[in-house]
Amino acid sequence: MPALSRRDFLALSTSAAAVGLAAPARGTMGPNDKYDLVIRGGEVLDPSQSLRARRDIGIRWGVIEAVQETIPAERALKSIDASGKLVMPGLIDLHCHVYPYGSAIGIPADELVQFQGTTTVVSAGDAGVNNLAALRRFIVAQTRARMYAFVHIANNGLSAFPVAELYNIDTAQTEACAMALAENSDFLLGVKVRMSENVIFKHGLEPLKRGIQACEMCGWPAKMMVHIGGVESKELMSQILDLMRPGDVLTHAYSGAPNMSSVFTNIVQDGKLLPAALAAKQRGVLFDVGHGGGSFDFTVAEVAIPGGCAPDTISSDIHVFSGNSPGIPFLPNVMSKFMLLGFTLEQVVAMATTAPAKIINRAPKIGTLQVGAPADVAIMELVEGPVSFVDTRNNRREGKAQLKPIQTVINGVPFGRPYQAPFSVR
Repeated sequence: MPALSRRDFLALSTSAAAVGLAAPARGTMGPNDKYDLVIRGGEVLDPSQSLRARRDIGIRWGVIEAVQETIPAERALKSIDASGKLVMPGLIDLHCHVYPYGSAIGIPADELVQFQGTTTVVSAGDAGVNNLAALRRFIVAQTRARMYAFVHIANNGLSAFPVAELYNIDTAQTEACAMALAENSDFLLGVKVRMSENVIFKHGLEPLKRGIQACEMCGWPAKMMVHIGGVESKELMSQILDLMRPGDVLTHAYSGAPNMSSVFTNIVQDGKLLPAALAAKQRGVLFDVGHGGGSFDFTVAEVAIPGGCAPDTISSDIHVFSGNSPGIPFLPNVMSKFMLLGFTLEQVVAMATTAPAKIINRAPKIGTLQVGAPADVAIMELVEGPVSFVDTRNNRREGKAQLKPIQTVINGVPFGRPYQAPFSVR
């Protein structure tokens, strides 16, 4: 038998991992078999099935085994009473910072679960080539939440200020980044680059060009995640948009942060949407919210969305600093802000479940409550009544409803204590 090359071995390993996710082990249930857990009485909201109705969800062996109008109480070993609550797929946060100890801003992903309902998270460039192995071995391997990542084009990953990671362009090594992508295609999604002036200084398009080159060298269709906000010039903002490819992700799409000269250089300038932004959207560039502590401005969103640049995904950009900011960028709260902006509940849930699942190439088996899918479930309450929301530039808007997390289930196991009181797990 001929020896396998390293490339062949990695390809086989990745394929095996993908098969494991796509087809969880299941066995036929007999009439006397019991579900490990039944979530009963909730209003199931699953955009992947165009389903919004009262249903019971039966879970066995970490997999969704049944979605039925009623599952008899005697069929459940344990149950959660979700009456009066929304039951939705576990949320997917496409942009967060979950590399504690390896990044100055990282939060342990599992500590976010009860506050966000997130069962899948994406580390948005926390690690570069130099510290990617530690992220994989010490963080991803022992985190209950599913974790994927964009690797940073800078070898050292996302750096704390006062000296950001791309002031020295020599840290962006294309070949090394491409190799990391080739060797970790099972959990990497592509390359992250921060294009703000206070990160890349005067290097213009070069960091983005190197990221795209790494994606195109790695041997699989890796995506770019491009951070904007405070870009050096108005012209550079349009050039960034023009360079992005279909399927690449523009994050902080509705940022209102100024550049180092206090000039507003984002996708809305002088009250008008940039033509380059609309052109990017129309050719398939994906717009991600990435709220964070400084990257979401109502006045930008209120121009861009009616102008044709609605978000494809809603994400938090949660990290140790943004989590304590007045905008409260926990994912359910960010989703609530987009209901205020005119999106339906079904639409905002889709933008935090089915849409990011497609971007990370894991649809239809996560971000869904379909039978046979991993049993990742978020139980939430839709609290109706006056609520005030603040963006990251102190603009205030008044809303009528807010999502609040109650309980999260990952792989069929309730995660920690319920976030609020009116729940019993027996």
